[in-house]
Amino acid sequence: MSSEPQKTQLAVIGGGPGGYAAAFMAADLGIEVTLIDLDPNPGGTCLYRGCIPSKALLHAAKIITDARAAQNYGITFAEPDIDLDKLRGSVDAMVQKLTGGLGQLCRARKIRYIQGRASFVDSNRLKIAKDSGEDDFLSFDTAILAAGSRPALIKNLLIESPRVMNSTAALKIAEIPGTLLVIGGSYIGLELGSVYATLGSQVSLIEQMPALLPGADADLAGPVTERMRALMHKLMLGTRVTAMKEFANGIQVTFDGAEVEDPVQVFDKVLVCVGRKPNSSGLGLKSTKVEVDDHGFVAVDAQRRTTDPAIFAIGDLTGNPMLAHKASHEGRVAAEAIAGRNVVFAPRAIPAVVFTDPEIAWCGLSESDAAREGRSVKVARFPWSASGRAATLNISSGLTKIIADPETDVVLGVGIVGTGAGELISEGALAIEMGAVASDIQLTIHPHPTLGETIMESAELIFGASTHLYRKASA
Repeated sequence: MSSEPQKTQLAVIGGGPGGYAAAFMAADLGIEVTLIDLDPNPGGTCLYRGCIPSKALLHAAKIITDARAAQNYGITFAEPDIDLDKLRGSVDAMVQKLTGGLGQLCRARKIRYIQGRASFVDSNRLKIAKDSGEDDFLSFDTAILAAGSRPALIKNLLIESPRVMNSTAALKIAEIPGTLLVIGGSYIGLELGSVYATLGSQVSLIEQMPALLPGADADLAGPVTERMRALMHKLMLGTRVTAMKEFANGIQVTFDGAEVEDPVQVFDKVLVCVGRKPNSSGLGLKSTKVEVDDHGFVAVDAQRRTTDPAIFAIGDLTGNPMLAHKASHEGRVAAEAIAGRNVVFAPRAIPAVVFTDPEIAWCGLSESDAAREGRSVKVARFPWSASGRAATLNISSGLTKIIADPETDVVLGVGIVGTGAGELISEGALAIEMGAVASDIQLTIHPHPTLGETIMESAELIFGASTHLYRKASA
């Protein structure tokens, strides 16, 4: 145990995209910062066990898919010989490069970085447990909670077995199982399931809801559902697991659902992707005035202040959407608020991206949201079958749509499904944040031939017609 407690102006608990963004902003504003995390460098779940490794694996899978699709151009490649050790090594090297770079940025900003597990002793003091077994104590003026989230479990079903994986274990690609069951049709299940299917596993995926990606509009999720049915061995919607039991030859799973042909099946491995839970337990929050709801989320105001005057909270801890870019923006707002600036976290649009093949991206108001709210909207859809650039890329499906106010034509939402949707959606988010009307996009000259043109042509359709899609005028 340290003989003398350390002190800091700002303690940031958690070194993920929210935590390190907050720490960096605060340091740039002249605040003395201490950043605490379990990993040897900043990065958090996103860099070590989430966004970055998963997207690297998805890129590897896309290379295989593109090589097979090259046959359409008269180019034939042999089936891939996959070196798992080299694949893992390349992903690990990427993670080390990025997290090491963040460590350098910490040092350049004179941020004190402590590797350990922090918990509150009271509203102005932390205990930091280290691997050495010694505890340090840190006094602070203000703290930012950025502890993130972890994979959720299935109550009463999940068994302790190396054959049952969560998303963290699945990203290690220890092997390519012959048969794999993926439980959960959200973005994590679809991304990882498609990786394993492309690498050679016979993948079955189940989703309790009647459709994949329950948060996405049906016209955006449709092409991905078609792709998953073609890529995977089985796709079972409206299906749930009622029992799991381990045997010598695998995990026996019992199903209940309309699309289930065989209610009892055995799989080499099972991947559970049923969402994430906030890491609010184990932080000693009962020793503070921080309020936590029944789901483990921390209550915050528009500046990310908790109900304890000395403590802020950001990222997954504060509720949905659990997205790294949302956490980063919250972190910067919290740091500026601590520095005395007049700021609030009040985005009009937070983009969401599913990095499947094809990708899905959306921001702002969705059609399903508008329907639930009973809100009248104008929707324009531009199919990529009318895009010259999509044709050159041999893309047969894809869609860009704009949702606008029927009276003012103000852009309320944008949705895209197709290759590179995640790269295209930022234009939609910018339009919504700026309060743009559809004619602002329509009159912005987009380069040809590009997929970005589909956003412009969607905006044209708000007014009835676009260059590459004929719509008969209504009487």
